Amino acid sequence: MTQKLDMMEALQALAADRGISSDTLMGALADAMESAYSRIPGAKEYAWVTIDPESFDIRVWSQEIDEDGEPYGDVADVTPPDFGRIAAQTARQVMNQRLREVDREMKYEEYSGREGDIVTGIIQQGDSRYTLLELNRGVEALLPQAEQVPHERPQANSRLKAYIVEVRKTAKGPQIVVSRTHPGLIRRLFEMEVPEIAEGIVELKACAREPGHRTKIAVWSNDANVDPVGACVGARGARVRMVVNELNGEKIDIVPFTEIPEDLVAKALAPAKVKEVRLDYDTGTATVIVPDFQLSLAIGKEGQNARLAARLSGWRVDIKSETQLAEEEAYAAQDWAEGEWVTNEAGEQVWQPADGSEALSAEAWAEATEENEAKAGSEDDEGDAAEGGAPVDEGEAAISVDPDASGDESAVSQEAAAAAEVEGPAAADAEVEADGAPEVETPEAEIAAGADAPEVGDGTEAASEEE
Repeated sequence: MTQKLDMMEALQALAADRGISSDTLMGALADAMESAYSRIPGAKEYAWVTIDPESFDIRVWSQEIDEDGEPYGDVADVTPPDFGRIAAQTARQVMNQRLREVDREMKYEEYSGREGDIVTGIIQQGDSRYTLLELNRGVEALLPQAEQVPHERPQANSRLKAYIVEVRKTAKGPQIVVSRTHPGLIRRLFEMEVPEIAEGIVELKACAREPGHRTKIAVWSNDANVDPVGACVGARGARVRMVVNELNGEKIDIVPFTEIPEDLVAKALAPAKVKEVRLDYDTGTATVIVPDFQLSLAIGKEGQNARLAARLSGWRVDIKSETQLAEEEAYAAQDWAEGEWVTNEAGEQVWQPADGSEALSAEAWAEATEENEAKAGSEDDEGDAAEGGAPVDEGEAAISVDPDASGDESAVSQEAAAAAEVEGPAAADAEVEADGAPEVETPEAEIAAGADAPEVGDGTEAASEEE
């Protein structure tokens, strides 16, 4: 009786050490005893073992079976007299095997529903193919090379957080595959550091990541009094700094989420300043116009900023500067002939119009081009003449004569007077005479025109001298 109590205490201690219940361990022991009994010569074909949990009394029971394999008759106690000593070694081996199976099953059940969760492990060993992480209770996680951040070399025995991608059930126990490049790792890290995200006040709507380089996330607040970006950044950047340190210095851009696609694309290209966003819903393309000095910043190093913005917004992003847009619009406004240069059967380059008409040789195409240019030039000259009227010689002054004036009086326009002031008195006099204006006989007119004084008699004084 004392031995049985000692075995019961040992069984309970073993159950506590393995982290399994006593009932599970008792069931494993009963299965081991059944296997040991079946190997005893003369054992019944249909038998089972019961164990009393209080007294630890082990009994073997049996029934007869018919031709169909069904048990019938009374239940008989067929426990061998030396059953404990005979079955000890066999039961030990079978029980150890059963305990390992139970342990593997419990580990699988612990991690089977944790896909998408984050775990912390200690790095055991690593090579060019994978790295092993030891989790709690001796469970090992596999970090493949494809799921590792480029140029990241974790040190042995150091702690590392990873994202559970898959849990596989194998004969040797659960195989847990983790990742350091999955975008879900960013989401889980922010949930750990930002209480508002864990409580559902702030939502992480979208995430785009290039592992080891840069990450962009779009956040949304369900409470108008809570700033989503400020909640993720924290006081003096304390919250986001913890995430950056866990990712070994990977840069993180946090932008506010919006339902308006134009605003989302513009904010996703931060820190670049966007002037305009044009969306094409048929092709799913967003054409972004930025100032010339912001073009390189919007594209990013090797196009990194543009790629992350496209993943974050879900649109194909085409970035253009203001100068490029103006050149494209000017180019599209020109009327270009449709066609292409092809090689004919003789091996000559000919111009094949798009309308399917006869192909032109290089000489014929050049002549046609010159004719079109000459025709276009003549049309431009005719248009200028129609708009401006008859050409006027710059050296001529326009003179208007009043039709109501008498034959010995002429009206000189203001234009003629202005021309006379510029060209001098002689030129004005020549223009008046050419138009047939009457001569002025008065001395004042002659003096104004610059003529010689008239002849006078010996005793008469000239008007000019008198003056």
